[in-house]
Amino acid sequence: MLVNIYNAKKQFGDFLAIDNINITINKGEIHGVIGENGAGKTTLIKSLVGIYELDSGTIEVLGEPVYENKLVKQKIGYVADQNQYFKNYKLEDLVRFYEDTYPTFSREKFNQYNTYSPLKLNKKVYQLSKGMQMRLALMLNLSIFPEFIVLDEPTSGLDAIAKKEILGWIIAEVEEREMSVLISSHHLMELEKICDTISMIHQGKITYQTTVDGLKEQIRKVQVVFSGEVPDLQKWSEVLEVSNIGSVYYIVTNKFDDIFVNKLSTCGVKLLEIIPLT
Repeated sequence: MLVNIYNAKKQFGDFLAIDNINITINKGEIHGVIGENGAGKTTLIKSLVGIYELDSGTIEVLGEPVYENKLVKQKIGYVADQNQYFKNYKLEDLVRFYEDTYPTFSREKFNQYNTYSPLKLNKKVYQLSKGMQMRLALMLNLSIFPEFIVLDEPTSGLDAIAKKEILGWIIAEVEEREMSVLISSHHLMELEKICDTISMIHQGKITYQTTVDGLKEQIRKVQVVFSGEVPDLQKWSEVLEVSNIGSVYYIVTNKFDDIFVNKLSTCGVKLLEIIPLT
């Protein structure tokens, strides 16, 4: 494995941001992280790239701890959700900064990326839109030829064409160099298209961790019609969401199996149909 997060825990005062998180990412794998605002995604990411020191547990990349490890950090790319570069720097200054900081940085690679809707290198960072700054950050970080790249909402502020372009860059690097990726996003359709595995975080804990296909098998939406009295489905532990239109009930479950189907049958279900769920 290229990345190993084991029992990672980070607390800020009385607030437990991440609680015993375990994630492994193999070489050439794209791992998606899903969670609502405040779930712990950004704390996990900042711990993963060595900005935060864990209270307990370990994070290793290429078999070594990340925190205060300069040699490992040189092999990690990081695109934050808000890229707070030196605002008065020209883009050319930033390119030279990366050249001086990362021995593997390639100006040729950067220029290659910058041929697509090119950014003017004589512009200052503060003159760029949020989407342009995100695009700049990704170009700079891919140009260091990272073995592992961490992306926090990388398509935020981008239009549909730019999103497709950036996701294409990431996939190409994975295919060509077996770069490993951890990507956090609220755009679930994007993660579904590119991720091999998924972790879902809620209140600092991992609630699900599986392949994309495995997740879609495990979580299902069904529509049912009851012949008699409708049970209190909201109290069922395996039910995530319930809605209804007239006599038709729509149920999202995280444990769709024969036991769940039989449980519904004993409640007098006269119609049960699986509905496609992305």
